[in-house]
Amino acid sequence: MEQYAPLSEDAKQAFAVELHFRELKKKEVYLSQGEIPKKIAYVCSGLLSYYTIQENGDVVIKRFFAEHSFVASTAALVKQTPGLFAIEALEDSLLIEFRFEQFKQLMHHYTDIAFFWINYLEENWVARKEEQEITLKYLTARERYLNFIQNNPTLVNRLRQHHIAAFLGVTPTQLSRIRKEL
Repeated sequence: MEQYAPLSEDAKQAFAVELHFRELKKKEVYLSQGEIPKKIAYVCSGLLSYYTIQENGDVVIKRFFAEHSFVASTAALVKQTPGLFAIEALEDSLLIEFRFEQFKQLMHHYTDIAFFWINYLEENWVARKEEQEITLKYLTARERYLNFIQNNPTLVNRLRQHHIAAFLGVTPTQLSRIRKEL
């Protein structure tokens, strides 16, 4: 958390009271599509995907959450509406989770926690979302794959080919062809 904003000892102690560990097994769903989320979690270890299933059955992965990231269906969490995305563990994972309502109360009481949250959202949701939208709209499938492996070198060997394909918006067969061409 300190990478986004320094926290006072009082804020750290107040926040620590709200934390709970949760283990997920590989393929275990953390949040179902259509569920109204109540919690957010920090990924201590493991890997999760943030995805939706389209009407035709295709899986579209919007994001991966690895170690040292916060996992949530953020828009649904903030609006308290049914989530459009599901979150599933791709590996056995250890999370530290906390209830968002209590976190909001802490933000009202501790400005350093509020600054942390603002900085985290700016860096990990606003800026990243814009970059991802540009990538998906203007780059070819080959360029998207090269961009993915350049920006996510530690994930490439942890993900199955169909996960990468679902993230890039291509079929596994198309991804296989791209990889053979390189």
